[in-house]
Amino acid sequence: MKWAGWRLGARDVADAVAAVAVALLIRYAMVDPPGPSSPWPAWLAWPVAVVLGFPIVLRRRRPRVMLALACAAALATTVAGAVAAGAIWVSFVPTVLVLYLVASTAPVAWSAAALAACLSAAATAVLVFYAQVFPGLAPPATPSELPPAWPIEMGMIGVLLTAAWAIGAVARWKRNTTARLVRHLAESAVSDERRRIARELHDVIGHSMSLIAVKATVANHVAEARPQEARAALAVIEQTSRSTLAEIHRVLNLLRADGDPQQAHLPVPGLADLPELAAHARSAGIEVELAVREEAALPAAVAMSVYRIVQQSLTNVVTHVGPTRCAVTVDVDGREAVIEVIDDGPRHGRPPRAEHGGHGGHGLIGMRERAKLYGGTFSAGPRPEGGFHVSARLPYDPEGAPA
Repeated sequence: MKWAGWRLGARDVADAVAAVAVALLIRYAMVDPPGPSSPWPAWLAWPVAVVLGFPIVLRRRRPRVMLALACAAALATTVAGAVAAGAIWVSFVPTVLVLYLVASTAPVAWSAAALAACLSAAATAVLVFYAQVFPGLAPPATPSELPPAWPIEMGMIGVLLTAAWAIGAVARWKRNTTARLVRHLAESAVSDERRRIARELHDVIGHSMSLIAVKATVANHVAEARPQEARAALAVIEQTSRSTLAEIHRVLNLLRADGDPQQAHLPVPGLADLPELAAHARSAGIEVELAVREEAALPAAVAMSVYRIVQQSLTNVVTHVGPTRCAVTVDVDGREAVIEVIDDGPRHGRPPRAEHGGHGGHGLIGMRERAKLYGGTFSAGPRPEGGFHVSARLPYDPEGAPA
């Protein structure tokens, strides 16, 4: 429902109901107070109650303006003697409700200043009432068990205003804390996704470019003497380039997916692609012995991590060691996937092509992160008898989540 350009929602209706209830309470307190009655005509209780309760209706639209209006109305009616002794605090109930909303939305410094202003106004109004209005009131027909007294009135109003401000300030703090936590989690998710995409691109491009570099070197050296071997090397480069472009396209599609269900089912590499991975390494001069034992179906996410770890390990061998013998073992038993990649090191005593045993640091970091993602273990290092050893264990549950 729209009125004056505003859309009225459930909270607006609730505020209107609260305003009516508070207005009825104020009207009742004015005509049947615990202390001396107001000298004003009884029929004026209705318009006074409406004026005092009106700020509650619009407190969500203009909270600061309505707070000033509610406090000013309570101050004016009290000083003018429209309220009754012993029930002055009832006229400040609308101020209490609006102050809560201000404290829950405005900065703490501003709401604290508003609280101080409301307390000062209430204290002034009560003191003026009991000093100038109360002495001229006729005593009630039935004496109250609790006679009117300004300390009680001021204490009641002070407790209500302070409690409303404190509850509102706590609500604002909790809301801001939750918002900061949500932002932090969102930023962490973005960072995790960036690292995941970076790992994917590093593994795809690193493996393919290493193989392409090796084959390009072979083709360049044997182009004139052995053209058939050069053409075979170029064929491998062409095939590798095409498959690499397809992999990069898949990773980039994941960035563009944005929840698109058609993009969510793009094929990802797994255990079935390991023989092709080994064949690429063999074309680069690596004698690969591949052994895969799969007793249970491996979830797609875990299978891709296994594939990437094997891919990066073979990439390191091709890039940093050169022609050698390499054994790849993958063991899946339904509870965990165990990967071992062992190479014999450079042949004929040739030194490795890089430091740290010939294996790149960024690749090892990426493999370690993949194992850590599943709460597993990862180890890599040179072997006493020569060569390099990579071992990873990825525990998981049947749904593919970390065990």
